[in-house]
Amino acid sequence: MATLLRRLAGRRCSSGPWNGVILRDTHSRTSALVPRGGSPPLLAGDGRPLTACCRAHSRGQHTQAAGPVEVDVKRLEGEDKGIVEVLLCRHKKKNALGYVFVSQMKNLVSTLSCDSAALVVVFRSLVPGVFCAGADLKERAGMNHAESDLFVHGLRSLMTQIASLPMPTIAAMDGVALGGGLELAMACDLRTAAYTAQMGLIETTRGLLPGAGKTMRGHKTHKKKDLAKYRVCMYGERRSSCETLTLRWFCPAGGTQRLPRTVGIALAKELIFTGRRVGGQTALEIGLVNRAVEQNQSGDAAYAEALSLAREILPQAPIAVRLAKEAVNRGIEVDISAAMAIERLCYARVISTRDRREGMAAFLEKRPPRYTGE
Repeated sequence: MATLLRRLAGRRCSSGPWNGVILRDTHSRTSALVPRGGSPPLLAGDGRPLTACCRAHSRGQHTQAAGPVEVDVKRLEGEDKGIVEVLLCRHKKKNALGYVFVSQMKNLVSTLSCDSAALVVVFRSLVPGVFCAGADLKERAGMNHAESDLFVHGLRSLMTQIASLPMPTIAAMDGVALGGGLELAMACDLRTAAYTAQMGLIETTRGLLPGAGKTMRGHKTHKKKDLAKYRVCMYGERRSSCETLTLRWFCPAGGTQRLPRTVGIALAKELIFTGRRVGGQTALEIGLVNRAVEQNQSGDAAYAEALSLAREILPQAPIAVRLAKEAVNRGIEVDISAAMAIERLCYARVISTRDRREGMAAFLEKRPPRYTGE
């Protein structure tokens, strides 16, 4: 958790009011002082500078794992350069979330998290009529309790990895997205669907519940592992003040956490309690997806819509987009005062970038901006 404000704060912007940020994590009992001066590099999903990540790995065209390729990657070129497609291709099992599938997906997402060339990521299926059928129950039935618990932990970790990717992510649902398949889509920032798609959290019909994450809110008397506490010190010209941000600490969460945040608590409860499936048009009406379209003859209308959406994002300033995502994702989980502090940190990070100066110059010169991600 100490990574959170370290990533947000970065180094001090020369024109901003921030002098320094002291981060304190009661879980690890560590602290760090963010140095002054300069502009921080674009960060990967795990907080490392993108330049520190292995470029050779980011060029790989599929995950290196034993067995057949069940998750692949495609990097678009030409005018679409910067759009990366994650391809779900476990054909025989309808992209069910099995051990190999999850392992390959985790490796691929980990690589993307430090890929500065990836500006938008689209998750799509190559299996006709299916986005992801959810858990591989036959494989799960062969696991003992310890193995099953370890696998579920890895599955939740995957969803958190996807949600933590620094660039915008889009799930294109051209077919069925059930249980863990819908949770995978909800871990993405945006979702598109064909009207013919069917989606739902059906775990209660199998004697289970979606995900198993939990959210614990910090308070004055707490165990050290229950939350991380950060002190952010701001220095103005005449006086100084300190504010303490107490942020929620998360276990990796699934459908019971993301669905209420997407469609509202009451409707989420109804959908989870009943295990109901909804089509693409209904999903659009309740806010579960951003866009829904009629299915086409080739069966990839949602993908085409996702690609159109990705092309709208592509020309925007990469650092600004990433920091906007960070501000929204982190801010929505805390009270408004803490959220505003997070926004200020993100804003301070973007002020000193070349892209910000290029955006202003392009506006004044009445020309399209040429952003470089610097």
